[in-house]
Amino acid sequence: MAEKRLPLPDYDELPVGVLRYRIRSLDADALGVLLDHEKGHADRALVEELITNRLHELEQGARPSPGSPADIPEARRHARSGSPVTPGSGRQPSGPPARHGVIGEQGRPKPN
Repeated sequence: MAEKRLPLPDYDELPVGVLRYRIRSLDADALGVLLDHEKGHADRALVEELITNRLHELEQGARPSPGSPADIPEARRHARSGSPVTPGSGRQPSGPPARHGVIGEQGRPKPN
């Protein structure tokens, strides 16, 4: 049996932070498709809660946001280029931490 086409084609690759905004343009039927897919695949509790909360908002009168979910800059950046981190852009190593308040240093007498 062929799997139903998802309303967000790149859904399985989206981080939760991006997904939070992308689902706002979807209606209840599309969210239901995503929720069923999530329960049958990754089964991430946080994502299921996110979708369920959005469904509840729609039941309470919220409306889907205008525009396409693909038009959100974070989603385009994620889908196009991945992580901006490179091996040379990480934190540079430093020496050991300075020693402060060590007994016997800086003119203090050593205990017997």
